[in-house]
Amino acid sequence: MCNLYGSTGEDAIHKYWRPQNSVGWSGGVIGPRKPGAFIRRTRDDAGYSRELVVGRWGLIPWFSKTPDIKYATNNARSEELAEKASFKLPWARGQRCIIPADWFDEPNWESGKNVWWRFRRADGEPWGLAGIWNTWNDTTAGVIHESFTMLTINADDHPLMRRMHKPDPKLEPTEQDKRGVIPIEQADVDQWLAGTQEEAEQLLRLAPVETFIAGPSTATAPSLF
Repeated sequence: MCNLYGSTGEDAIHKYWRPQNSVGWSGGVIGPRKPGAFIRRTRDDAGYSRELVVGRWGLIPWFSKTPDIKYATNNARSEELAEKASFKLPWARGQRCIIPADWFDEPNWESGKNVWWRFRRADGEPWGLAGIWNTWNDTTAGVIHESFTMLTINADDHPLMRRMHKPDPKLEPTEQDKRGVIPIEQADVDQWLAGTQEEAEQLLRLAPVETFIAGPSTATAPSLF
């Protein structure tokens, strides 16, 4: 689970992902339910191009009665996308996105208390994290809300990511369901955004440990609400 990340500014987003539009996004520190930038396949393009969108980090499902939902939808387990009510429709429709991030933070409990760690790429480039998006139409106010969620995958066997999050003492080390975000490499962006569901599923994996630069951060624990 990821609850804090540094959103990449628009200049770098255009350099690495080349969306066709501009939204004046300056980047910054993003927590749950806050606005963040993401890249998706352009909705009104019959062919294929990419667009940059700003929306709420925490997907608003179609059945919600309000855009201000109280339960957490900023992360989605990739293994459960086809079954979870909040996520299965966007997943089935191929509403996949890239979330540009300069870094993301995760909690490390190896010392017996929470020490936040920050994760950057070793090559100095921003992360392109896998997500899905949705639009929610507030017919009363006449406003369309954009939103997105960040996908995660089991990390029990990953040398680095399995060290994050507080362990459950009732479970074996290989049964903790430690989670990690899913980076989409530059060569795979088109496959993720425009490929079939089967092609997208091939990209649901953790990054190799050598991809990371990681260590304790000065960040404080983010509030979920």
